[in-house]
Amino acid sequence: MKKVAFYTLGCKLNFSETSTIARNFEERGYTKVNFEANPDIFIINTCSVTDNADKKCRKVVQEAMKINPRGYVAILGCFAQLKPTEIATIPGVDAVFGAKEKFRLLDILDENFQPKIDPFTQEKLAQVYYSDIEDALEYHNAYSLNDRTRTFLKIQDGCDYPCTYCTIPMARGASRSDTIKNIIKSANEIVAAGVKEIVLTGVNTGDFGIRNGKREDKFVDLVKALDQVEGLERIRISSIEPNLLTDELIEFTKASKKFVPHFHIPLQSGSAEILKLMKRRYKRDLYSDRVEKIKSLMPHCSIGVDVIVGFPGETEELFLETYNFLNELPISYLHVFPYSERPNTEAVEMPGTVPVKERSRRAKMLRILSEKKKNQFYQQHIGATHTVLFEDEVHDGHMLGFTENYIRVAVKYDPVLVNELKMVKLKAINDAGQMEAIELPTVYEKH
Repeated sequence: MKKVAFYTLGCKLNFSETSTIARNFEERGYTKVNFEANPDIFIINTCSVTDNADKKCRKVVQEAMKINPRGYVAILGCFAQLKPTEIATIPGVDAVFGAKEKFRLLDILDENFQPKIDPFTQEKLAQVYYSDIEDALEYHNAYSLNDRTRTFLKIQDGCDYPCTYCTIPMARGASRSDTIKNIIKSANEIVAAGVKEIVLTGVNTGDFGIRNGKREDKFVDLVKALDQVEGLERIRISSIEPNLLTDELIEFTKASKKFVPHFHIPLQSGSAEILKLMKRRYKRDLYSDRVEKIKSLMPHCSIGVDVIVGFPGETEELFLETYNFLNELPISYLHVFPYSERPNTEAVEMPGTVPVKERSRRAKMLRILSEKKKNQFYQQHIGATHTVLFEDEVHDGHMLGFTENYIRVAVKYDPVLVNELKMVKLKAINDAGQMEAIELPTVYEKH
């Protein structure tokens, strides 16, 4: 019985796909083990949003070869689709699987598990299973399970947006989705496994509903259907573009018993000029309007923001437009990314390159702002009661969990609390930036 280990780089979508592929392996008789448990097969699911993700892939391959020099190493994911030939030259790699081929990985390995050897050098030769991204038309259902307290449920793949800095359309293809019926089936399977929270994920989650190039459903209709799933306690939307975050969706979240008051809304830049260069599909006014709408209905709602600094043409003045715009918005935290040149994107050819050191300085400024915003948001909730879903992790004798509005809570470890929703009273912010709390003897109720 062969042992197989998995390593995932990148987003929640990658985690959902890795988990599904791992379950397929187990169903076929393989034993899933930890990465360091001397597996026969290493499967690395890659990201390629930044240059750093590419470097991480190479490092993980090196570590795999230290653990088992004879191990079979297979690479899949976005980096594999974008750079298959380059990956094939990494020492230790046996096979590379593109976007269309990654869900055939198990069948291909069953047919051809033995590494290909160069007859002259006796070194391994990587086999590449790859198709043009235009041929990646199928939609593959996926969700994570048993890896975390929450489950990441894939509802959509690919993207039709032509953002000038992004490689995702080249790595994952056109926007396409599952059916509402299939997603509800998956949600019921997840509930049956004892999961209490589902996080909806995709490349462009709010663009859900496209099949065979035509829009057949709306995201809000899926949201309404999921709200009826029996036994499911919480549903969280991982990320949604501001132009797809409709009044109807915000208002439904306010009324819902399952959808939590937490939105993650990519901004990328607070400068109108930079947004135009990025080819984003909204303007600053729309973004601030969405935040205002959410806060008017749900003052306690958490709002996270993605932002890129150091994009070509971003002067100090334009960066400060972003900084001041974010500083004035009632948001809760930021995910900050220094701009990273990606091959074959429009932005690579744009003038006005910002030095890497300057990108880092601007990113640091925004990360400090993020801590300030998070602290302000947490302070507003001291003394309030919220429900927390506790996780199976112990840190210095404490266990952690998230409130419905995404406040990280720490309480004294109690194994009975794992994967349980408990009402707590928030007390104070500790030195680690987590909220300390007192558990209350109250049944679960959404706030």
